[in-house]
Amino acid sequence: VDHLIGGRWVGSETTFATTSPLDWDAGPLAQIARGDASTAKAAAVAAAAGFDAWSRFSVTERAEVLHCLADLIETRNEEIAMVGSLDMGFLYESMKLRLVARGAANFRIYADLIVGHQERAWDAKNQQHIVQRMPAGPAVVITPWNAPFMLSTWKLAPALAAGNSVIHKPAEWSPLSAALLAELAVLAGFPPGSYNLVQGVGEEVGAALVANPGVKRITFTGSPETGRIIGRAAATDLVPFTAELGGKGPLIVFA
Repeated sequence: VDHLIGGRWVGSETTFATTSPLDWDAGPLAQIARGDASTAKAAAVAAAAGFDAWSRFSVTERAEVLHCLADLIETRNEEIAMVGSLDMGFLYESMKLRLVARGAANFRIYADLIVGHQERAWDAKNQQHIVQRMPAGPAVVITPWNAPFMLSTWKLAPALAAGNSVIHKPAEWSPLSAALLAELAVLAGFPPGSYNLVQGVGEEVGAALVANPGVKRITFTGSPETGRIIGRAAATDLVPFTAELGGKGPLIVFA
């Protein structure tokens, strides 16, 4: 499984194996390209070019592409659900009926939201005021191992709807559904570089992505420890950063 950078699938010199928690001893599900600093740099360059193209799409044009991606997700529902189930051990029925379906819905929700959005305007003291919402630029989207497909769409849909280009870095523990989503994004009609996928280990390619000065937005779901590291990197370049952090859901398992 390779990276999607600038509309092309490209590999890395090294790979790592992903295995299924349903049967750790069954052998690898796939070999995943192990991105590094050069991969991150190439993705940032591609995302800058992709932003120039995607941000010029009208709201209606962006909505059409987002709806097309939602259609493709629904068409491939069973395949995505099976891949997600094997990759991270989620119940297949739940993936099919809830999480994959919600992923398609996320793209539809934001497609409709941007079409229906009205700019805020008012007069005050003989002055006219207008609030405009404009895309920020390339956004790095780092998603967790659990429910990877749905949680990816949760972040990617609003970023893309707003006109930003994206660089998606899924967790190395469950990378396969992200590759399927990127494949469908190409088919949906996103211009090259507007939708990028980078595979690899967080401490390696992820760290290089969040430190790249060309990145204008960062969103992350994962551990507080990693969140602190990303927050410091974002602060260096004054990049807005949103985090959904774990460590607050302990489990007690009895016999």
